[in-house]
Amino acid sequence: MSLTLEQLRGQVADGTVDTVLLAICDMQGRLQGKRLVARHFVDEIAEHGAEGCNYLLAVDVEMNTVGGYAMSSWERGYGDFLMQPDLATLRPVPWQEGTVVCLADVRWLDGKDVVASPRQVLRRQLDRLAERGWTCNAATELEFMVFRTGYEDAWKQAYRDLVPANLYNVDYSLLGTARVEPLLRRIRNEMLAAGLPVEDSKGECNLGQHEINIRYGDALTTADQHSIYKNGAKEIAAQEDHAITFMAKFDEREGNSCHIHVSLADAMTGSNAFGADRTLFERFVAGQQAHLQELTLLFAPNVNSYKRYASASFAPTAVAWGEDNRTCALRVVGHGEGLRVENRVPGADVNPYLALAATIAAGLDGIDRELELGPPLQGNAYTADVPKVPTTLTDARERFLASDLAREAFGQDVVDHYANYARIELDAFESAVTDWERFRGFERL
Repeated sequence: MSLTLEQLRGQVADGTVDTVLLAICDMQGRLQGKRLVARHFVDEIAEHGAEGCNYLLAVDVEMNTVGGYAMSSWERGYGDFLMQPDLATLRPVPWQEGTVVCLADVRWLDGKDVVASPRQVLRRQLDRLAERGWTCNAATELEFMVFRTGYEDAWKQAYRDLVPANLYNVDYSLLGTARVEPLLRRIRNEMLAAGLPVEDSKGECNLGQHEINIRYGDALTTADQHSIYKNGAKEIAAQEDHAITFMAKFDEREGNSCHIHVSLADAMTGSNAFGADRTLFERFVAGQQAHLQELTLLFAPNVNSYKRYASASFAPTAVAWGEDNRTCALRVVGHGEGLRVENRVPGADVNPYLALAATIAAGLDGIDRELELGPPLQGNAYTADVPKVPTTLTDARERFLASDLAREAFGQDVVDHYANYARIELDAFESAVTDWERFRGFERL
């Protein structure tokens, strides 16, 4: 359930709540912020916000300070920005005693938006929709792998010889998923108690792989819920001495996907704009297809992301659309009020704010330029002679940097910021010596 500020004041007064998590979403899609004494939050921070170091949007996965960011550097002194609470996001954290969470927008101390903040990137695209009388509904389907090895032991084992929660393919298996039901039940029920409208859970193909689905909502709410759920699922797993990974590709079997379903709605009535106007829908999908390659960086942000894209893996390789065709990057499903397009390119490592922003920007361009949608691909897209999804982060970065749409929709500052993120990840990867290299070369080369 969501909370009002007045409800929170009452819970603070009676001692039910003593801690407020004030959180922003960073570039990597993680929640970062502060644990605040609840009384301090309701008395001061709820209105005025709290400062945080601006390096939170300019570090790598390891939280190392790195170069190349215009907004944050040693030369600029690593000053503060403001985490301004969005009180509409207040909700309990049932897996942490006496705790609630509030997500924040990120602003400079003069009140201007930090334009590279993922939440602000999405807000900008939602504003563009609003100018045309539309909103965006979305849902994200996050897959993950569960291990009976806890996080600390997994680290000590260098992530080798981890024990998966299932030892065979449990896709749709009620027997197999029952083995992990104590953990999955906790996640489902505690997310419901946090106000996230969970619908179901199911098994997937890889060993210990599962999926928990949350009902669609407006795009900003969906991205917020995605971030809270992903963080919370890891925390609950840790409490059960398990570990969950949302890596796009943990091993050589099936990867973890994050299929994103999107439709536009009339801002006044809430009805599905696609169901009412097939031409609008087709132009939106045509925009997705036209710009998928140049925006892949926002769907697949890490080196590991690109290892999902393998033939006959249920991860797409073809930039094509099809009617209920899981071999295509873009799968059209539903009808009437349920008509939507599913983007199958993102992995579970995606930043939901950036992916939804990219989806809206591409769709709007298709609408504005009245792009025509060709016929749906029939049959196996893996073997079709059509354009392909970029296969490396290097390729995706170069396409993003060259994208006129990205510059027009997001602004040059945002393009430079996330291209630099990719460069940092590539530099780190290319300087690493992997186990694969040692096994192949230690003796035999």
